[in-house]
Amino acid sequence: MSLISPLCTLFSLVQYNGGLIKGFKQVIAEEGAGALFSSTVWESEPFPRTVWSGTRRNLRGRAYRFFPVRGNGSLSQSPAPPHPIFPTKMDSLTATFAAANALTAPPAPRTGPGRGPVATSPGVVHDLTYFLKGAAAGGICCSITHGALTPVDVVKTRVQLDPVKYNGGLIKGFKQVIAEEGAGALSTGLGATVGGYFIQGWFKFGGVEFFKIKAVSALGEEKAWDNKQAIYLASAAAAETIADVFLCPLEAVRIRAVSDPTWSSGLADGFGKMYAAEGVGGFYAGFGPILLKQVPYTMAKFAVQGNTAEAIYSSMGTSPSQMSSGGNLTVSLSSGVIAGVAAAIISHPADTLLSKVNKAGAGGEGTIMVRLANIAKETGFVKLCTVGLMPRCVMIGTLTAGQFGIFDTVMGALGASKFHFTDPTKK
Repeated sequence: MSLISPLCTLFSLVQYNGGLIKGFKQVIAEEGAGALFSSTVWESEPFPRTVWSGTRRNLRGRAYRFFPVRGNGSLSQSPAPPHPIFPTKMDSLTATFAAANALTAPPAPRTGPGRGPVATSPGVVHDLTYFLKGAAAGGICCSITHGALTPVDVVKTRVQLDPVKYNGGLIKGFKQVIAEEGAGALSTGLGATVGGYFIQGWFKFGGVEFFKIKAVSALGEEKAWDNKQAIYLASAAAAETIADVFLCPLEAVRIRAVSDPTWSSGLADGFGKMYAAEGVGGFYAGFGPILLKQVPYTMAKFAVQGNTAEAIYSSMGTSPSQMSSGGNLTVSLSSGVIAGVAAAIISHPADTLLSKVNKAGAGGEGTIMVRLANIAKETGFVKLCTVGLMPRCVMIGTLTAGQFGIFDTVMGALGASKFHFTDPTKK
């Protein structure tokens, strides 16, 4: 329904001569608020919907025939229109509004073989607008969740960087940071976190939707359903790799700021200092570890969440399109927690390496791979897998649940719905 319909209706109902506001009041009083959303066409224009007719007079007293559109059925049996009336500028004005209504009306859902892959809502068109909505929802959900969990991330990073000092767990770590540096230290790196993860979420969630849907379009519904695990994993890996190109510089600045709170006064200052000291290469010193951490993490996150959600829907004998928005949100949060914990465990060794390699002087001299090997040897495999794991599971489990919940909510608010694989044999 076009947003200009109320104005179009008022211009066509030209008997109202008390101004725009009074016109609104008169129409609502006489015909109800629904009358404001009727389109207008002239008697000479064919229109395949139910119509009703009448005559209004403009401010000059000249009569006009009008046909406000009602419903979507066949033409009504309206009486024959009165004959010729004198046209004025109102003709062109109303014709302009009618054309605008036609241009701004939403397209009819595509059906049939060419409509694209089956999704949550049958007939969904996966065009550029859909992918932009998915990217925007991804950026919003990642920036909100990572930003909100910045204090947890600060403590987790301190534990990874200095396990001897911060050896009492998450709660004690909070107390230590606050006692030594004040509560404000818990927000260290907030700007880099929010900015970096908005960009990362834009490419990650938007990219996963894009690659999944394109894969289904290329393979066909039946073959895609048989290979959905491979599609989940490949889509997540491709999207995360692209996202990490943009995330890595901000993550490098964030980790350096967290490891040394006196290093910079903010995001811009941190970028300037890192560039001056290390050049562009300094921003990508951790690109290898970030790929080792983020790609397996994202692959596990989306694959586990997708399969868990499908298992929940299957156990309930329903589907996303049949459940309420509240029910779908509950499924997203529940599956997100499980996916987050699994992804945290899988990616934790690389996360520890990434935290350490961005610390000044860590790993000694040499290439990034030499430094990583030195850090891994010094730390030991068991500690790489376990030090800081519990805070990370709490953080990532909460964060992932929040991300999928917010993503689905924002997508719904934007008039879209996340793609879900559908078994073609059960359609």
